[in-house]
Amino acid sequence: MILYNSLGQTKQEFIPHTAGKVNMYTCGPTVYHYAHIGNLRTYIMEDVLEKYLRFAGYDVKRVMNITDVGHLSSDADTGEDKMLKGAKREHKTVMEIAKFYTDAFFEDCKKLNIKRPDVVEPATNCIDEFIHMVSVLLEKGYAYIAGGNVYFDTSKLDNYYVFGNMNEDDLAVGVRDSVEEDNNKRNKADFVLWFTKSKFDSQELKWESPWGVGYPGWHIECSAISCKHNGEYLDIHCGGIDNAFPHHTNEIAQSEAYLGHKWCKYWFHVLHLNDARGKMSKSKGDFLTVSLLESKGYNPLVYRLFCLQSHYRKPLTFSYDSLDNAAIAYDKLIKKISTLSPDGEPDMDAAKPYLNEFNDALGNDLNTSLGLTAVYSVLKGNISDATKLYLIGEFDKVLSLDLTKAQENKSENPVNEEVESLIAQRTEARKNKDWATADAIRDKLKEMKVVVEDTKGGIKWHFEN
Repeated sequence: MILYNSLGQTKQEFIPHTAGKVNMYTCGPTVYHYAHIGNLRTYIMEDVLEKYLRFAGYDVKRVMNITDVGHLSSDADTGEDKMLKGAKREHKTVMEIAKFYTDAFFEDCKKLNIKRPDVVEPATNCIDEFIHMVSVLLEKGYAYIAGGNVYFDTSKLDNYYVFGNMNEDDLAVGVRDSVEEDNNKRNKADFVLWFTKSKFDSQELKWESPWGVGYPGWHIECSAISCKHNGEYLDIHCGGIDNAFPHHTNEIAQSEAYLGHKWCKYWFHVLHLNDARGKMSKSKGDFLTVSLLESKGYNPLVYRLFCLQSHYRKPLTFSYDSLDNAAIAYDKLIKKISTLSPDGEPDMDAAKPYLNEFNDALGNDLNTSLGLTAVYSVLKGNISDATKLYLIGEFDKVLSLDLTKAQENKSENPVNEEVESLIAQRTEARKNKDWATADAIRDKLKEMKVVVEDTKGGIKWHFEN
């Protein structure tokens, strides 16, 4: 597989640390509000990546954190804790907010056919791991205590800006995030590992630590949770492009300082979903959710298709006109597949070129658009319906668009079962040259508004539109 690696900004052959096994980590949601569809674009593409790796034969372990503490409204260690902000907004406790929006997030994922990761770990479960990692960084001289907080010292690194698109000048106070300067920091790029003396007197979640009562910085949680569940070597780290700096940059800094060796080889970043106002963001107040799309009559899988029609490394612009076009394409695709006959066995030799086409698409930096083209190639192909259904079922293990569900529902529907039975009786009557019975059945099917077609691939039928 060829995958674009943000660390180096080139396409590279994917070679996991242990042959045949993939340790994968996904930055999970901060559960203070509903996920908007821009967030979910990232999770859709990460889901496709995981499923394609499994499709390609890898044994994948995917870990995701749930940020339920410590993520401030500015990534530069300032502002209000997002969880506290959500709790104040809804007059609930932080843990009530975390539970509600975690459940809401995974309900949205279910609607979008996003597989739940093998391990889902809330940050509040791992306070001991955070404290241990911070302690080791202090012992090694990579961290220091100032103003009651524990900071990571970026000056100890040969190269902090590992993604190559940032420099210290970009962090000039007042330019990035319009924040006040933290005078406790030795260097502008330093970041908090653990807060003990915070301006947030009402901070609900605090824990005992060697440095006093406090709570973890946001960045430390992903490093510690990944090390806990993925071990010392991570193969692929995923997230939205806005996580690359400073969040992922800080993860690399603290993880490699803690471990003493290279940590994660491949970094997979999904670009933004934009609307007419630019990048979709919760900070703008109103934002699009899966539930809102459903209330407007859209199948959530239409949004998944909309995302798959574009490449994950390209910004995607959302509009209802574009979603309408995706809905039309999805309906046509499902109807076409539903007309295929499941009779017979697939021809595996005939299937190989189509499997190769799909693998060539997804194996080249996850080109989902060409992966969808492979589906249409199958439908147009001069192969049996059974072979087409087999191939589409295989592709859908990755695409997850429920492409064969209509076919399955057709066989389970009593009306459809009656149609299938009548067609079988008509076929038998024609075979026995019992034309009167065959004609009578044909007339009955016509009354039921069933169109029957005799094709090289067998008998096909569908209801009149």
